[in-house]
Formats: sequence, structure tokens, C-alpha cells
Amino acid sequence: MTQSGVREDGKRQSVRHEPDPGEEKPTPGSRPSDDDGTSAEDTSTPDTEGLPAGTASTPGPDGTPPTTDPDAPGRDDAAGGDGGGSGRPPGGRAPRRRRALKWSALVLAVLILGTAGAGYLYYRHLNGNIKKDTLNLGDSKVAAPTPNAAGQTPLNILLIGSDARDSKENQKLGGARETFGATPLADVQMLLHLSADRTDMSVISMPRDTLVKIPKCTDPDDGKVYEATQGRTMTNQSLGHGGPGCAVATWQELTGIHIDHFIMVDFAGVVSMADAVGGVPVCVDANIHSRTSDGKGSGLKLEKGTSYIQGEQALQWLRTRYGFEDGSDLARAKAQHMYMNAMVRQLRDNMTLSSPNKLRRLAEEATRAMTVDPGLDTVKKLYDLSDELRKVEPKRITMTTMPNRYVGARVEPTEDAEQLFRLVREDIALDGEDKARKPAAEETSTDPAAPDDEIPVQVRNGTRTDTLAPARGRTGTVAGLLKEEGFTQAMADTTGSWSEDRTVVRYPSADLEGDAQRLAKALGIPLSSVKRSTDVSGITLVVGADWREGTSYKAPEENDKTPKSAEALNGADDKACMHVNPAFTWD
Repeated sequence: MTQSGVREDGKRQSVRHEPDPGEEKPTPGSRPSDDDGTSAEDTSTPDTEGLPAGTASTPGPDGTPPTTDPDAPGRDDAAGGDGGGSGRPPGGRAPRRRRALKWSALVLAVLILGTAGAGYLYYRHLNGNIKKDTLNLGDSKVAAPTPNAAGQTPLNILLIGSDARDSKENQKLGGARETFGATPLADVQMLLHLSADRTDMSVISMPRDTLVKIPKCTDPDDGKVYEATQGRTMTNQSLGHGGPGCAVATWQELTGIHIDHFIMVDFAGVVSMADAVGGVPVCVDANIHSRTSDGKGSGLKLEKGTSYIQGEQALQWLRTRYGFEDGSDLARAKAQHMYMNAMVRQLRDNMTLSSPNKLRRLAEEATRAMTVDPGLDTVKKLYDLSDELRKVEPKRITMTTMPNRYVGARVEPTEDAEQLFRLVREDIALDGEDKARKPAAEETSTDPAAPDDEIPVQVRNGTRTDTLAPARGRTGTVAGLLKEEGFTQAMADTTGSWSEDRTVVRYPSADLEGDAQRLAKALGIPLSSVKRSTDVSGITLVVGADWREGTSYKAPEENDKTPKSAEALNGADDKACMHVNPAFTWD
């Protein structure tokens, strides 16, 4: 299995993959991700035009890992979902085709080890199975959250599904023979958040084609420096910039969320662990066969009703787009969420798993499948983590997908995504059931602010919305207001057009954080709206759509509800059944 990791001999198995067609220019030797519709036998060239949308899954209370469809194809509203046609369906978005799914059974491995003491039966052997890599390869760090009154802190784990084609087994499961041995992509990325009081768990899945700026990362094995991307590129390429630690750095830069650990797994790991578990119940409302007339599709074939799936069939379920509902990424994500919910409940109901041999097998397959950071590199550490995850009941697990919008053939986070990130940063449960928990107090920077008249400020007009033109004269008006307040170096930036839902202050580096916060306080802007960003060269005030007129800013009331666009799914929902598109049924 080839993914970025460290072997027992101490050498890191390093894999690289530079940009897939996107905003960043691909480097020699790079490859596109496979079309998620490609079967194991399909040798056709993978489709690289699709826009995948991510999926979310959540680990179970026992530590069961969340799952996602790393390779989910793009949303496609055309009848039949995979229809092969081109163009924009009537009243819908442009169809997006996806490449092969690489589901991360990640946290499952953790749960497996924690469900019993099986891992300790041959502790050293299992420890030797586990590969490890550096946690964070970026230059900037995000401070860990402040402990609550009881001294507890939240726990954030990045779950990564690698599409490695480094073994014949992985290649067979993923198709695309021409990509054998190529650098894998981080095609599944899910952030698992365990609350400080261990009462609830949230998972945010990021679409693999989300456009982000990958920060500067240094490979810990050979010291190679991957400079920060100049333009935005697909987030799944972060794995090729030195290893999983660069995916961690990218998430932290985007979300401002401190990440404590990562767990990475590949194709073969998904199948072997699903096999070891003994099957997961899934439901379809009609007979389904996910296969198009030209041979694409996962090949999943099930009868109407509930079936127990495992091994390669489980992988087919998680990869299936053609046949579920409208054939979009959202439909496939829903199927993956249902699977993960069912797996969590299955493992919880059968926590002893009846036999020592089954436990040994689970532990063996789980440890072989994983690459982790040094904080999780022994069976004991994984067992301790599973103990924490096990405290959460299924009904307090919420799986979501990062809200996104199209940018050409790719996607970018929306304002709703920032809302979701804020809830996680402030340890607010996504199920809305922790009414008593108070959001963390805003932290003031330790960086001292310069005198107001020595702080240069650029003012931009970000009042444009999808339905409203930019409010005229806002940059001049607000720049004038700042000068009256003592910020004499404030200047209006009229060189471009921006769109911001809420007024925000951005700054490029840590040494300007104090100045940026001072500006925000002078205008009554909450510190949660002060953001570090490489998109600006100095302190920049973007006047948002929430301040289209007047000279006094009033911050909107904080809304602690999970956005509807996050497609939240509760872990206790055992009635879910996937709707089958009539074009993919059989008698």
C-alpha cells in the first residue's frame, strides 16, 4: 500500500501528486483522479472534467470512523444521473462527473481497536503495522482551544481517504490501470470534531474539488519545499505537497480550526475492514444496478429492501452515483451517510463481536490500513482515542458536507461554510442540543497594536450580492469615517469588485493581528470577523452586504444553527432508504 507514511525501517513511503486540471498548472508526472463511475475492469482514461462534491460521515460513539465518498462525482440534475449527455439540464446546474471513490473507513479502524482489548493480544505486531507521518507541514499554526471550566478541550481529527494505486489490490478496486504507482490524492477529507465535554460529535466533509490555496509545506523526509500555490487549486492535491501533514495545514488555513490528529486509509483498507466487520445493513427502495450502457458505474447490484453488504460490495455502495436519486454527488453523499450511520449502530450493538478471531482480524486489518500522526502511532493511543469517541451516543452524531457553490467546474466554500467552521471553532454542537454550552470568549491577540495613525488600511467595497449591485461610494465613505476615527492612513481601494456577506477585516501575517483587531474594535466589528488571509498584502477592511449604508456598523446577531445547506444527517436515523432512479432498476 503506497501512501505517504513511515515504514518500520524508519523510511517514509513518500508519494506525490501535483495539480489535477484546475487553477494550478499540473507538474510533470501528475495525473487526474479517476472517474468515480469507472469499474474495476474499466481501462478507459479517467474523466477529468467532473466536479466532485464531498460527503460527510461521522464516527460512531464507539469510535467508529466516519466515511465519505472521496470521489463523489459532480451534481448532475439530468434524468438518470449519469446520462452521458452534455450541457446544463433544464432548471439545474451544469452536470459534474466524478471519479473513482476512495472512501475513508478511517475512524472505523479506531473503533475496531477500541471495542475490545483485542489489539493488545499482539501489541508489538500491531504497532509495527501502523504507518506514521508528520502532523502539520505548514509554517503557520492555529492555537489549540482554551479548556472549559472543567479543564476539557475539544478534539479535532482530519480523516483522509487516499486514492493510492500502489498495489495490485488497490488498482483493481479503483480501476484506472494507467495510474498505477502515481502519487495519490486526498480524495476524502473529513474533519471529525469531538466536543470538549464528549457529549456530541460533528463531522464536516469537504468536496475534493474545493478550490483552496495550499500553504507552503516542507516534506519532512527529504526537506523539499512546496511553495504556497499562487492561485487556488483543488484541495485533494494537498497530499502531494509533502504528505498528509500538508492536508492538515490546508484545512487549518481555510477554517481556523486547530487539528490535533489525522488518520489516512486507502482502497484496500476500506474493503478489508468492511469484510472484517461482517456486513453493514443498507436499504434501497427498488432493485438497483449501477451500470450505464457504456459500462460505467460502480457495478452495485442489490434487490429492493435491506441488504447486508461487506467487502468490495460495500466499496461499490460508497462509490455509487449512477442509480441513486438524480445521480449527483449529493445523492451519493446521502448514501454514504446512511452507510456510516448503519455501521456505527452495527458496531455498537455488537461491540464484543462474538469471537476473538474476529477481533484479531479487525485489529489486523485496521492497523495495516492506517497512516497516522505520531500522536496516534500505537495501539494504546488508538484505544484511548476510541474510548473518547465511544462516549457519544449515535443520536448526538451529526454528519455534514461543507456548503459550497460552483466556480466553473469546481466549488468554493460559501458564507454558510464559514458559519459551520465557526460553530466547530466555538465547540457548538451541530445538532442544536447543547443549549447550556456557552461559546468561547473572543481571544484578544497578544500582538500589540500600533498607534491608530500608523496603521495603513485598505477599504474595499464588498456589498455586491447575487441580487444587488454594489452600494455606491462605500469605500470612500468608510475610509473617510476611519480617518475621522484617527486611522489617517486609510485609503479606498477601487481597483476591483468584491462580494462579502458580512463585513470582515483581513490581515496577511501574525505581526499584523494586533493592528487588525484594533481596527475591528474601533468600528464595532466582532473579533470573529478578523481573519488571517494570504489574499491581502496588508490590513484590509472589506465592507460587506451587512453594511450597505450609514457610518455606524452594527454586527448581525450570531446564529448558532447549522446551515440547511450543510445537509446534516443524524447518526440515529435508522429509517433511511436510498431512492433508486428508475433508469437503473432491474426485474
